[in-house]
Amino acid sequence: MSIDRIHEKVLELLLAEPGWRSWTRYLDIGAGRGSLIARVKEKLNVEASVCDYTDELMRLPGQKVDVANLNHEPLPYPDASFDVVTATEVIEHLEDFRRVVREIHRVLKPGGVCILSTPNILNLNSRLRFLTFGFWNLFGPLPVKHSALYSTGGHINPVSWFYVAHALLDAGFPDVTPHIDRKQRSALPKLVLLYPFIKLFGAWAMRKERVRFKTLDDANVPLVQAMNTTDMLLGRTIITKSVKSA
Repeated sequence: MSIDRIHEKVLELLLAEPGWRSWTRYLDIGAGRGSLIARVKEKLNVEASVCDYTDELMRLPGQKVDVANLNHEPLPYPDASFDVVTATEVIEHLEDFRRVVREIHRVLKPGGVCILSTPNILNLNSRLRFLTFGFWNLFGPLPVKHSALYSTGGHINPVSWFYVAHALLDAGFPDVTPHIDRKQRSALPKLVLLYPFIKLFGAWAMRKERVRFKTLDDANVPLVQAMNTTDMLLGRTIITKSVKSA
């Protein structure tokens, strides 16, 4: 379930779109209790739809939930149905998030906006936890066959910025922009200590990928370069915004 700071950033990104006043239909995937929907409807005059794996979490009066297991089922909507689709803190719970990203692209109208969020496993706190423990932040040893899908116990899919962006571009979105909800103060001392080494070894690795392995091209270089920006090294949550081609 998402938290207030993520919802605030989502609203900020939506209201930055020039055509938001003309939007009429909105879909929130994995809406939980409906907190984001309530905030969106305060600002936007839209009809809200919800798709979730259960309707037992919803606390928003009168809000219908379309139940679907997105690990196995498509989104239960026709093509080009929505002006906006959000999925905050959802893809880390999915077995095949790429298929769901393609479904989001399908149900969006031309010019429609997609906003996703997921824990930022590339921040320094998370990278160091992986180095010492083998698990990213907000990911850890899972209970076998007893995961609570709506909690961090259901975090089965740690997805970094590059792979979220790659999935969006592969699905047909022309571009993708990374944002964060907030910077983690606890990571600042680590940034001061480690940033020179990250820049040095990051440049060496980029050169190796370009010259030896030839994995870099004009399309993916910006995605790779974003992985070691200060926002990425400090940000708690990655939030992406993509707009379907008109």
